[in-house]
Amino acid sequence: MNFLTNFIERLSKGSAYLAGTTLVGLVLLILTEIFLRSFFNISTMIADEYSGYLYLASIFLSLGYAFSQDAHIRINIITSRLSKKANKKIDILAAVITLGVLAFALYRTILFTYDSYELEMLSESVSETPLYLTQLVMPVGIIIFILAVVAFIFKGFSDDS
Repeated sequence: MNFLTNFIERLSKGSAYLAGTTLVGLVLLILTEIFLRSFFNISTMIADEYSGYLYLASIFLSLGYAFSQDAHIRINIITSRLSKKANKKIDILAAVITLGVLAFALYRTILFTYDSYELEMLSESVSETPLYLTQLVMPVGIIIFILAVVAFIFKGFSDDS
């Protein structure tokens, strides 16, 4: 079990590094656009479109790592008054419910991406980017998020003993 949770943590961290790289790429793309427009009066013609894609990637790729680092918003007004053991049980129950919600989100994003692929949808900009390529990051990010929640549940059960 330790091997699995360590693997999931490394996968989440690698995904977070990739998310950080996409943010750096987003900033560089915007700076390039600003520089070209300011000094040469030309445009990349894709900066606004691809900055959106990079932002989407950074969000979805960082979800699992943010969860494993307790960076998601938690409202604990009730659980803060409970014992540590009761708190752990509620956390595990909430994680199981979260898995159900994430499974539904994964199913829908896979359908969404597959529809874009099947219908050969392209972006409406000059780049005509196949949309499924930009949407693939959504199910991938949700899968990593699901794995992080599974690791959380495993840790919760192993800490109870």
